[in-house]
Amino acid sequence: MQRNWFLGDLLNQLLDRPGKRRGRDDKRSIVELCEALLSAEGEVSGFTLASTILDRYQTLGDPEKLNFFAYLNDHLELDADQLFELARLYASDQSVDLYQRLNEVAEPRRQELLRRLNQPTGATQEIVAMRVDLLRFLETNPEFKRTDIDFVHLLRSWFNRGFLVLKQISWDTPARVLDKIVAYEAVHQINDLDDLRRRLYPPDRRCFAFFHPSMPDEPLIFVEVALTAEIPNAIDTLLSEDREPIEAEQAKVAAFYSISNCQKGLTGISFGNLLIKQVVTELSRELQQLNTFVTLSPIPGLKRWLTGETENSEYGHAAQAMLADKATPQVVRGMAARYLMFAKREDGMPLDPVARFHLGNGAELHELHAEADLSPNGRSQSGGAMVNYLYDLNKTERHHEEFATHATIEASRSVRAASTAALATKPRENTA
Repeated sequence: MQRNWFLGDLLNQLLDRPGKRRGRDDKRSIVELCEALLSAEGEVSGFTLASTILDRYQTLGDPEKLNFFAYLNDHLELDADQLFELARLYASDQSVDLYQRLNEVAEPRRQELLRRLNQPTGATQEIVAMRVDLLRFLETNPEFKRTDIDFVHLLRSWFNRGFLVLKQISWDTPARVLDKIVAYEAVHQINDLDDLRRRLYPPDRRCFAFFHPSMPDEPLIFVEVALTAEIPNAIDTLLSEDREPIEAEQAKVAAFYSISNCQKGLTGISFGNLLIKQVVTELSRELQQLNTFVTLSPIPGLKRWLTGETENSEYGHAAQAMLADKATPQVVRGMAARYLMFAKREDGMPLDPVARFHLGNGAELHELHAEADLSPNGRSQSGGAMVNYLYDLNKTERHHEEFATHATIEASRSVRAASTAALATKPRENTA
């Protein structure tokens, strides 16, 4: 791992040089500044203009930001007529000059604007923050989706794997980064410094994050890992204050129990698949005795799905029992298995977002556990149920292909059996 820290620190020094932002007294409107940046003036004074535009954007209220995105969406759009004419010409004359003109016209001017904006130090982070506003406005302005497609197109190229730096987060990581880990934890809340220490300091705990050189103190995504002797079946066991740590060399299992995306402005740009694969590689290199890589994952959509299944002739009674918190562990497992195996979106993909993520990475449904997350959030999302996704490194590529091509869900024999097993009709007494 040391080489990754060194590479990240070197790139940070190169890319984080202080830069002066001039032109703050420019009286032109933000639209006029953008037009200047796209013109010949921008070729000469691009850094200053970009700095001025980014500074100006931060002072805007929502109405002005809405007008700014309307300008990007409508005035920096494709010239469809010119594109059609060039495409027609290129069909019969595939010259290099015509190809170049076709490429230029095929790209909306807003893409070039965003590239030119991304010149000053810290600009990438500000453009990511700008997209947070855009996503918010999309709810009431769906036509802005065209502009969002261009943001995503560029952000994917700026945040591709070649630029990402994997770092291990430890108790010795700078406090400014640890604060972000606490703030961004999205699965199992970190309550205080003692809780954070229990997740980072013991020898059987690991945490890894992806960073980008232009955002050195901002994790993009991070994963928390428990090194265990057996596959875990409850989150409380992993996070208990009273548990006895084991030496890392004694572990046989690496359990990924929390994966958190940190940057809302990078929504739709997936790092999780890369992160898991890279972490598996690092752990395998460090601890060669590890032979099992699994998750202990939430099932966030289970109870929401149950609300629409209460009249089902086969298992409606079980859905009602779970919604009333009166289901037996066997019923909880059976309903969780049915949900994960058979509840689908219109495109045939699993309804559950966590399932789509891990199955799309090539994992398989390995085991289901009732009473595995008894926190208020765990009970409200899934009645306390959790699931292990198994990453068999010899099968992940094949599983990924089958899932992507045919929406095939790989599952263990026990999960398949639970998904079709008869469910008891008598609920247990609620003793809570």
